[in-house]
Amino acid sequence: MAQSARLSPALNVVVSAVQKAGKRLLRDFGEVEQLQVSMKGPGDFVSQADLRSEETLRAELGRARPNFAFLAEENGTSGDADWEWRWVIDPLDGTTNFLHGIPHWCISVGIEKRTGENTSELMAGVVYNPASGEMFWAEKGNGAFLNDRRLRVSGRRDMLSAVFATGIPFASIGRKAEFSAILAKLMPQVAGVRRMGAAALDLCWTAAGRYEGYWELGIKPWDMAAGIIILKEAGGYVTAPDGGDPYPGGDVVGGNPFLQAKLRDAVNEGVAAIARARAEGRAEA
Repeated sequence: MAQSARLSPALNVVVSAVQKAGKRLLRDFGEVEQLQVSMKGPGDFVSQADLRSEETLRAELGRARPNFAFLAEENGTSGDADWEWRWVIDPLDGTTNFLHGIPHWCISVGIEKRTGENTSELMAGVVYNPASGEMFWAEKGNGAFLNDRRLRVSGRRDMLSAVFATGIPFASIGRKAEFSAILAKLMPQVAGVRRMGAAALDLCWTAAGRYEGYWELGIKPWDMAAGIIILKEAGGYVTAPDGGDPYPGGDVVGGNPFLQAKLRDAVNEGVAAIARARAEGRAEA
């Protein structure tokens, strides 16, 4: 686990909270067939485990920092509308994996600071996979870590040796044609593409050099908040396909400094190909 001596007071609070929520999730994971589950949309589930995890995180974080606002997946926004600091929480990223007994899921907590009337900055983040015991964490200007080990992104420069990660859009997002076009463009150029099912961990695994890059279309702020700061602090680049800021939500492309731009090019070319096809009546909207 992360050594408390390295952590700021705020990150110590987060680590304690995710460890507590993680213990409860592990109990639920061991009895997953007994959980009540409902659907938020096609292929998008919420379980008792998600809700209980969020309750634990809200209680622990709110007790320690009552002046912080919340943006959380299951219960939305709360706290002062003029917040200076905010927790950005995904209480269980990878719910589908969790419900199928696949030990690739996590808790994600980002710390966001308001910097202007309509601007903010991600200052720190923790992503914790209780099933593997891996805790990724970072604070702006202080580097990124996996438990007690400093993280650096991959140094690969050749697309043919690169492995990228992605997420397949839910039917409700309506981006499958674009995803397929990007995949078709990218696959002949690379060693492999992985779809593991947890966006926060995809960003962290890119930070750890396990992937050279990651892209996904139409994801939410709680999916990416902690992962963005962790990947940046590990020396990676994270942008929208056009090079702008992907946060607080939308399309995201992350990677090492050598291949992130090439991955962005493939994403942009795939999206553009579908836009042309739609304009010519050759593709479904």
